[in-house]
Amino acid sequence: MKYALLCYETADNFAARTDAKRKDAFWADLGHYMKALTDAGVMAGGAGLQPPETATTLRYRGEERLVQDGPYPETKEQLGGFFIVEVSDLDAAMEWAARFPRLPGRVIEVRPVLPPLE
Repeated sequence: MKYALLCYETADNFAARTDAKRKDAFWADLGHYMKALTDAGVMAGGAGLQPPETATTLRYRGEERLVQDGPYPETKEQLGGFFIVEVSDLDAAMEWAARFPRLPGRVIEVRPVLPPLE
């Protein structure tokens, strides 16, 4: 079964991605995690996302299309990326989520992926 591991980051974690003093450690930890997923044969996809301020949000009010630059939700954490893992069950997906590199404020959401439409 496929599960999405959705990684929510704080503004400070997003800043660490490009900060000269912190970016090497930030990306090294994720690189080790991706290698572990790949070596275990459970990696089915994923991608990092640009910072929230690069988002464009589309909503509708009736038939009117509303476009907003920047993220829609006003929350402390924003979606920073995701991995798709193919594992036997939720417990296995949770084990991989628990292995995600820890940073203050980082939240990992585990959600089953819908099967393809036929």
